[in-house]
Amino acid sequence: MTDPKTFLISIFNAAVAAADPEKTIRNHLPAKPKGRTIVIGAGKGSAQMAAAFEKVWDGPIDGLVVTRYGYGAKCERIEIIEAAHPVPDAAGLEASRRLLEKVRGLTSDDLVVALISGGGSALLPSPAAGLTLADEIAVNEALLASGAPIAAMNTIRKHVSTIKGGRLAAAAHPARVVSLVVSDIPGDNPALVASGPTVPDIGSRADALASIAVYGMKLPASVMAHIQSPAADAPRPDDPRFAGNEVHLTASAGVSLEAAAAEARRQGIEAVILSDAIEGEAREVGGVHAAIAREVATRSRPFAKPVLILSGGETTVTLRAKGKGGRNSEFLLAFALGIDGVDSIHALAADTDGIDGSENNAGAFADGSTVSRMRAVGVDAKAMLAGNNAWTAFNAVGDLFVPGPTGTNVNDLRAILVR
Repeated sequence: MTDPKTFLISIFNAAVAAADPEKTIRNHLPAKPKGRTIVIGAGKGSAQMAAAFEKVWDGPIDGLVVTRYGYGAKCERIEIIEAAHPVPDAAGLEASRRLLEKVRGLTSDDLVVALISGGGSALLPSPAAGLTLADEIAVNEALLASGAPIAAMNTIRKHVSTIKGGRLAAAAHPARVVSLVVSDIPGDNPALVASGPTVPDIGSRADALASIAVYGMKLPASVMAHIQSPAADAPRPDDPRFAGNEVHLTASAGVSLEAAAAEARRQGIEAVILSDAIEGEAREVGGVHAAIAREVATRSRPFAKPVLILSGGETTVTLRAKGKGGRNSEFLLAFALGIDGVDSIHALAADTDGIDGSENNAGAFADGSTVSRMRAVGVDAKAMLAGNNAWTAFNAVGDLFVPGPTGTNVNDLRAILVR
């Protein structure tokens, strides 16, 4: 086997390749319509999905897709707009307005293809009547700091929006809407990806209010008043406007984890998948993974070594300070503390879209020497974890993982090699 970092990068690359948009979209092309084909989309992988769709669709199309700054792709017929993520901005507001305008006035002979991937929630600010972009930004910042799971966050988001929660598809009625979705959601509910602009779900205002209370979120009074009013109600899945629509999951964490496991076995290392839907506080999940890895390293149970332990899903971070980092680096810093001194363990935790949090890294690497190497350069790993400052800690020892934008987004990949 090559060195551990090279091996772990190959595992990450295999997971990302399994979600390659051109391959996955080709398998889910809708029937061609009598009328126009309009392509819309949002998410960190949606520009690459648009480029792939252009390659495999041989009919005329017109379209508009919004993605994160720096995540664009070259398209000939579909316009790509870039906007801010994870905190919305005015460019996203304009993109939402134009997407809604793009699908209005269509007929039952027309087809709307929606290319949806994770990150679309922040990229589609479209505040409800009486609310402002500043209100939606305040909601987003409160959600990101709350530690709430992504399903709860997106239920709240759709109740302050005029585009999320199926409303974009409703605006396209009576055109048929076919949503091609890359899931970054534990459990792969397509209605929760990007807060479901074209796919409604059953989450209610009552559910949103319950989550706001449980996670102690402080939202603007105008937002609370809106969510408490019937005006916030989102369309239900049984709304007749959605009757002829289709939803296809084109890529997911489960498929990518299987591909990662297959690549490990190809290189002679047995692989096990814990779950593709792990949620919870990042540092706590990191501690549990460290305990499992340590048990394998010292007692060869519950898995015989050598082995690659894989997991996916989306952890959360409750902000306690204003450090730099993301959920993968925070997971890994807690993991590094848990395996300190065990020299046979090597790990990579990374977001498959190429970005962990707001910096330019997807995640980081750790091994049994990580904490001592940090100490040698004057970095206290425990203090950095307490201050939500994992990026700074891993940057100090040169262990950030920076692959750049990958063109897809199937959630987090955690790969732990025990030799």
